[in-house]
Amino acid sequence: MYEHFFQCPYCWEEISMLLDTSVRQQTYIEDCEVCCNPIELTPEFQEHELIGFSANDIEQ
Repeated sequence: MYEHFFQCPYCWEEISMLLDTSVRQQTYIEDCEVCCNPIELTPEFQEHELIGFSANDIEQ
């Protein structure tokens, strides 16, 4: 597991989430721990190193 800090696309607060380094590329949705809005997370790993990351709001 890898802890990654980033800014919420809704409330702009810095939050952190644990990312699974065993899956090379993934997309999933987690709620912001501050404002509770859904965030689409897309981390990408190479040899268990984070090489790409995006956190986007969900169009409602």
